[in-house]
Amino acid sequence: MEHSYHIPHLPLPFDIETKAVMKQLISANRKLAELRGVAQTIPNENILISTLTLQEAKDSSLVENIVTTQDDLYKEESGLQQTVANASAKEVLDYRAAILRGFDLVRSKKILTCNIICQIQQELEHNHAGFRALPGTMLKRGDGEVVYTPPQTGDEVRQLMDNLEDFINNDTLTDIDPLVKVAIVHHQFESIHPFYDGKGRTGRIINILLLVIYDLLDLPILYLSRYITHNKGSYYQLIQAIRDKSDDNANEWEQWVLFILKGIEETADNTISLIKQISNLMNQYKQVLRPLFVKQYKHELLNNLFNHPYTKIEFVECDMLVSRQTASKYLDMITQTGLLQKIKMGKENYYINTKLVDLFINQSGEHKSNDLT
Repeated sequence: MEHSYHIPHLPLPFDIETKAVMKQLISANRKLAELRGVAQTIPNENILISTLTLQEAKDSSLVENIVTTQDDLYKEESGLQQTVANASAKEVLDYRAAILRGFDLVRSKKILTCNIICQIQQELEHNHAGFRALPGTMLKRGDGEVVYTPPQTGDEVRQLMDNLEDFINNDTLTDIDPLVKVAIVHHQFESIHPFYDGKGRTGRIINILLLVIYDLLDLPILYLSRYITHNKGSYYQLIQAIRDKSDDNANEWEQWVLFILKGIEETADNTISLIKQISNLMNQYKQVLRPLFVKQYKHELLNNLFNHPYTKIEFVECDMLVSRQTASKYLDMITQTGLLQKIKMGKENYYINTKLVDLFINQSGEHKSNDLT
């Protein structure tokens, strides 16, 4: 049975920073600070942005039941997908493009406006629909029962989004910890449900961007989507619990904030581990490549292999400013060391950094296929 939920204007009218929340905040902020430091051990930031945003895109899309594999993603990204276009992989790459678009828009000014949020959704959905203006949007269970009806008029949606924009960017409204703000913003955005399509994925991108805006991370590399996927039941239950108990729901808000803070801590910990493994792997590759290429060695070569887990001759040509013949020779030399696996598809060769791809496969629990073609 549906309960009417009156979406509050922010900030919330009660103190959300309870003793339990403050305790969890210490752990989450400590892990984020550690993650920020570990990320700086990889000098080329594009490697982390490129590889980790793709993992977030894959996991966030999984929340929407858009399923794809690492292999399909990298083939699609490299332009090597010769079979029927993989719609899921394309959607995932659109999601990554939306993250990068958002990061580009917020990085310097450190503000997140309604206009930027609309641009992110536009990148995801390839339309200019903007905020909902027509009634009729309802959230239903599998059996068709309505569990929640978001604001129905364009004016309501706009007013609530303007308030959310103010809450995100105006430091004088509240002095709560930025991570608590992240949790509140996420619930509020989901409840406003401002778009006809792409609301869920846009909301998860906002999570990442807020960590950058609030100077908790330098790069968009902490992705909560895997945590949400693994705890999907609790995620939706906690969101709905606040709506079901519209009045006097301070306890429900506390439980929601704790859930998000635990997710941030756990995800930061996993990401720290992953970045350390990437860093170790890069050092191992460097130890092989330097003596192999001697004076011809350039750090752009190592960056290429980690920027493009599925690389090809054109990518090396472009990154190292060498001829096609030289790029092909370099890749074949590296393949002979066992650092890359060469696969022929049609008339084109591509070269897989299998150890790096295996890191991501192990992280996501994805089944590794033996058929890489």
